[in-house]
Amino acid sequence: MFTRRHPYLFFLLVSFAIFTVMILGVLGTAAWIGQGAGDFDGEGVGVVEIEGAIADARDTIEQIREFREDDDIKAIVVRIDSPGGAVGPSQEIYREIRKTVITKKVIASMGAVAASGGYYVACATDGIVANPGTITGSIGVIMGYTNFRQLLDKIGMVPVVIKSGPYKDTGSPTREMRDDEREILQAITDGIHQQFVTAIAEGRNMERGKVEAAADGRIFTGEDAKAKGLVDRLGNFQDALAWAGELGGVEGPVVPVYARDKELSVLRYLLSSSVTEWFSKMIHPGLFAEYRYSPNGS
Repeated sequence: MFTRRHPYLFFLLVSFAIFTVMILGVLGTAAWIGQGAGDFDGEGVGVVEIEGAIADARDTIEQIREFREDDDIKAIVVRIDSPGGAVGPSQEIYREIRKTVITKKVIASMGAVAASGGYYVACATDGIVANPGTITGSIGVIMGYTNFRQLLDKIGMVPVVIKSGPYKDTGSPTREMRDDEREILQAITDGIHQQFVTAIAEGRNMERGKVEAAADGRIFTGEDAKAKGLVDRLGNFQDALAWAGELGGVEGPVVPVYARDKELSVLRYLLSSSVTEWFSKMIHPGLFAEYRYSPNGS
């Protein structure tokens, strides 16, 4: 019999079949549950959740756009619980919110942490609600890497690099950084930082000098941020929801409407933000500029 002649192959085939059935079952259940997540009859406030490091803006932008174009959604709350993340995705979400506030009110609700890129996103909205103890601010840009040169010298490893130009391996962890390279990276960091300051000044309608005074990378509590004009109100998610409903003209109780998750791909999970971020840093660790609150300095 096949099972006796090829026991290992039989075991692998059975294991693969069981694994496939389990995956299909999980995806089917998730899809069935998700069918009702976007169903809504009446007026409500759309809720877009941004959690963890900001590394990919596609889903968030899609959710904002759908709520913007839905006439039954009278306003939007962007719930932020993030220490920040990559520059590009943060700017993309900021841009999408700025396009949305032209036709529909958007309120930011800060959770435990809404710092750096998380604050960048928040300042694009019509108003910001934070808890008194929310960690926010960290207005700045960080670019860093770990240098392994001394370790390589000790173990006798000599890296060999062939490059097309003198700056192609800028930020390489296998050699010391030259002064001219440091100047280039510092100029890039300063330039992105000025973009951050400009975004806050425009989004919050604040004087640039007032923004620059708070944009030295320090963190604030929600209470401190309100005193500095970086936050509008102190309160929780329900307070932000009520404010958004009021601005959107919702009569009666405000009903939160959450976006439906249309992507339930295992492959997409494997290429999720944390994996993409790690891979990007491994490829070129010296050129990964971030809007991120990093208390350990990494």
